[in-house]
Amino acid sequence: MPLDTTIAQLFAKMAAAGRPALSAGSPQDARDMTGATRAALGKGPDIHQVKDLAIPTRAGSMAARLFVPSAEVKGLIVYLHGGGWVIGTIDDFDAMARALAKRSQCAVLLPDYRLAPEYPFPAGINDSEDAIVWASEHMKDLVGATVPLLVGGDSAGGNLAAVATHSLLGRVAIKGQLLIYPVTDHNFNTESYQHYSEGMQLTKRDMQWFFEHYAPASLHGDPKISPMAQQNIEGLPRTVVLTSEYDVLRDDGEVYAKKLISAGVPVITRRMAGLPHGFIRLYNIVDAADEAMTTIAQDVNTLLQ
Repeated sequence: MPLDTTIAQLFAKMAAAGRPALSAGSPQDARDMTGATRAALGKGPDIHQVKDLAIPTRAGSMAARLFVPSAEVKGLIVYLHGGGWVIGTIDDFDAMARALAKRSQCAVLLPDYRLAPEYPFPAGINDSEDAIVWASEHMKDLVGATVPLLVGGDSAGGNLAAVATHSLLGRVAIKGQLLIYPVTDHNFNTESYQHYSEGMQLTKRDMQWFFEHYAPASLHGDPKISPMAQQNIEGLPRTVVLTSEYDVLRDDGEVYAKKLISAGVPVITRRMAGLPHGFIRLYNIVDAADEAMTTIAQDVNTLLQ
């Protein structure tokens, strides 16, 4: 399917304006560039409650934001935002979290985990695990009832979600995991890397740059960085894996889904046709992304069953 027309036009405007690649400057440059898109992407819907929190972790206190769509919720999603382990904030994903909460009728907890290179591996995954454990232990305080716990994330956040869910297997009752175009390996020579790097907003060089900031090359094959290297994955909870057709990470997600299926894990796999990496933040301005957000919310409800 051709790249979505609205997105193609958006990418053309960005190219004409000379927008640099994420990896062209410093990590702070990339963060500033991401933050500058918030106004253009629009606000999320009004919901029942939005509350800023502090989560105690092994490294100290971590900020987080809780999105509660209604007085009674179906579940609680600990959602780990994307950004290559280097960029991304609660504010960058506020609108997305509001939409996910409202459409799924699940509360969403968005932790502000530490970012590389200031805090390289394993800081991000440690924070993610601590947030999930804390959410499980304080669920009644957060949403007023004991409800199913889901772990989700997109891109590098999908990576953290997959790694944390595996690490906490048997320790925390995780009902399901939602992995949106996740990073699952350090293989930059897949078919999707070869076909969908140039002209997209996420390139092969960007991903290499993210990995370089996250951890030394000698650690990139560690299962806590590349979950495709995990040997024992039996018993993982039901999983939704969504990939984007026009995305260097498409094969990461789809190959990982096959690995889960081969281990007997129930998996729903979807390739979102015509969409690029990062589409979930575009739901206010791209009809196809808006439809995809509704599909994601429906899949969340499937995980709760």
